[in-house]
Amino acid sequence: MDMNAKRANRLAREQSPYLLQHAHNPVDWYPWGPEAFARARDEDKLVFLSIGYATCHWCHVMERESFENEATARLLNESFISVKVDREERPDIDNIYMSVVQAFTGGHGGWPMSLFLTPDQRPVFAATYLPPENRYGRAGFPTLLRELGKLWKQERERLLEQAQSVTQWLNAQGLPENPGTLEPGALKRFGETMRALYDSELGGFGRAPKFPRSHAVSLLLRLPGQDHLAMAEHTAQAMWQGGLHDHLGGGFHRYSTDREWLLPHFEKMLYDQALLLDFYRELFQLTGKPLYADACRDIMDYVLRDLRDEAGGFYSAEDADSEGEEGKFYVWTWQELVDALGEDDGAFFARTYGCREGGNFRDEATHQQSGANILHLPWHAGLPAPDAQARLAPLRRKLLALRSKRVRPLLDDKVLTDWNGLMIGAAARAGAALGEPGWIEAAQKAADFASTTLMRDGRLLHRCRKGQAGIPGFLEDYAFLAQGLLELYQADFEPARLELALRLCREMVRLFRDEKEKVFHTQGKDDPERLIAPSRSFYDGAIPSGNAAACLALVRVGRLTQDESLVSLARQTLEAFAGEINSRPESHPYALMAAQLLMEPMQEIVIAGPRHDEGTQALLATVQRRFLPRAVLALHDGEDIERVIPALKAQGPVGGKPAAYLCEHFACKAPVTDAASLAALL
Repeated sequence: MDMNAKRANRLAREQSPYLLQHAHNPVDWYPWGPEAFARARDEDKLVFLSIGYATCHWCHVMERESFENEATARLLNESFISVKVDREERPDIDNIYMSVVQAFTGGHGGWPMSLFLTPDQRPVFAATYLPPENRYGRAGFPTLLRELGKLWKQERERLLEQAQSVTQWLNAQGLPENPGTLEPGALKRFGETMRALYDSELGGFGRAPKFPRSHAVSLLLRLPGQDHLAMAEHTAQAMWQGGLHDHLGGGFHRYSTDREWLLPHFEKMLYDQALLLDFYRELFQLTGKPLYADACRDIMDYVLRDLRDEAGGFYSAEDADSEGEEGKFYVWTWQELVDALGEDDGAFFARTYGCREGGNFRDEATHQQSGANILHLPWHAGLPAPDAQARLAPLRRKLLALRSKRVRPLLDDKVLTDWNGLMIGAAARAGAALGEPGWIEAAQKAADFASTTLMRDGRLLHRCRKGQAGIPGFLEDYAFLAQGLLELYQADFEPARLELALRLCREMVRLFRDEKEKVFHTQGKDDPERLIAPSRSFYDGAIPSGNAAACLALVRVGRLTQDESLVSLARQTLEAFAGEINSRPESHPYALMAAQLLMEPMQEIVIAGPRHDEGTQALLATVQRRFLPRAVLALHDGEDIERVIPALKAQGPVGGKPAAYLCEHFACKAPVTDAASLAALL
């Protein structure tokens, strides 16, 4: 049946691409809001809460199997009030109920999330994907609906007792358990744990599935010892050669389902591109190896071509599925390659990229040989020689042009403030390090978009789509955008960037910090909606946690602007969570990055001189092109920056020449006026 001919439900009025995907389901969906829960109270029904996101493969599977099924929809509509949530629009709701799902499933979280709530939002049952019939050792979705409907009528008191118990437990989640002091030994234990998890044969950490976890691997680069660098490089090269990397279009997929980095989940997320861009840029700064610069350019080519909104922001993601199949857009049969490139070039390309005539992977769900190939550079073969690379480049371009004519996966075209903050910072830093002014310009346009369209009356908003911005900003929006603006300032040296980063840090403290707990909540104090429990994010997942990101922003912005009150607040939050950091450092790499800046001396670098002077530019480049994770950088070129950092008035050119000042431990070394002398100091 043509979707346009189906009756639209309430989700058709929403902005979220994920909710719009479900706008023509026969399920009588509500978006999250008071209307849904009021109806649940009026009709005395449980609420079925489904949480997912637009590029989630198993969300699509459950939609096809259950939410488009007329019989299942009738069961839902008769006995439940059904609510859809886009986890990327409402991370506060997602964080709270993910804790519940993990509690009900023995720690196995994921999307889609499927929960049943009382009309006052308290959970009585939680799971992830539910099959349409009894299989995989799970009750089928219709079976579960009938059973819960019966329990709500016949054993309600037991369900309500369970809901109350879970809600009390939820309110304690994320509270600091063992406040204390930050221990340098936590960094050592982090390195030891990563070494134990390291796959010395194939790169990465753990077995399968393998996630990039680039912010965790980046922390290894901040630890002493060549083995840490070796593990990071092996992982970077394995990801680059594997199927996780889109060898035609650039950028990286979400994660690898296997140990070999061959079969990915094919969705491509903006935050992964940003975090991996940071990681490969740092490796390039450390080693100078061209491969890592190539990886940076590969990521930025993809982001600027396919994830950029014409107004300046960056889109969220591309789906894994097209034409109802995961990965169909990306894979090739041997014959397709030969038909496209000719017999000789086609066979050469196919062999180089690990293809086989019968296909090179098995379907994740069915374990059947697919007949298709995922392009990758087999690990044992290494990287192609320069002459082979020269032959391959035009063949890749030809295949990319052909691939672009296929039915593309869905583009999730919402612009999220937090993920844009990550991309702004990554693009600015990489642009400065690699001498790519176009990347800095892209970061500038995204920052301008965030500071105008995504801000209303001085308050950040979380999401914009098709020019419509909304949803009060969360902790992560403030933390990641403040960091992104700081990085952009260190690339373009526009004082307004740093001034806004400083204001966002102070507003973040006002809106999200709990003075008694000394930690930050995801939801702002000014948000009129109150959920059943506060959301406190501290464990790093695919994205660094809100509390860790807030601490890193406070330390770095505070040190550069010489506002030690911000640094002190970060220290208090890190010390509140010290027990968790010290006992499980591998779960807190981003917090450890912030803690390292408090436990080890930071470098505050000031370049004083006219912005466009050759001497000034040489000094700036000396800093920007080095791996200096403990440094912050300011340019003193006029009165505007003095309003943000008043102490700069005392640091000016020396003898009519641009000068560099390096300060550590609240003491400054004698200024130098040439790049070689500055390099020696660094």
